Amino acid sequence: MVRVIATGTFDIIHPGHITFLREAKKLGDELIVIVAREKNVKHKPKPIIPEEQRRRVVEGIKYVDKAILGDENDIFKPIVELKPDIIALGYDQHFDEEWLQNELRKRGINAKVVRIKVKEECELCSSKKIIKRIAELAKKRVEEFEKSKLVVKGGV
Repeated sequence: MVRVIATGTFDIIHPGHITFLREAKKLGDELIVIVAREKNVKHKPKPIIPEEQRRRVVEGIKYVDKAILGDENDIFKPIVELKPDIIALGYDQHFDEEWLQNELRKRGINAKVVRIKVKEECELCSSKKIIKRIAELAKKRVEEFEKSKLVVKGGV
C-alpha cells in the first residue's frame, strides 16, 4: 500500500484545493492530509477558519482518507509517525523540494517528494482572492445600505 501525505493550511476550500488533493490521491492508495496549525502559519496571514474546523472540512473531501492537525512544535513529527511513501506538494507551496528531501532523509524518511504541477484555472482559486472579493463586496454592500437609509429617512 502506497501512503501519500499532503499538507496545507486549507483556510477557505476552493477548486484549487480539490484539484491538489485529487492529484495527490492518484499517487497512491491512501491519502493523509496534515492541516497546518494556526501557530505554524508564518508565510501568509493567519487562517480565518479555526484549525479543527479546517481539518474536518478537509477530511470530508472524497479524495482524503484521513486528515490530522500538524504538530505545533515540529512539522516533521507527524510525517515521522506516519511513514509515508510520497509527500505531495502543491504547485504553489513554499517548500523547496530538495531542502525537504534532505530534511526527510536526516530523519530516516525515504519518502519521494512530488510537486503537483496541475493548476486549477478559475477566477477564485485562492483564499487570498476569495477574501479580497468578500472585502470588496462587503464594502459595496455597506455603502448601498447607508445610501438606502438616507433614502428612507428622506421619505422617498
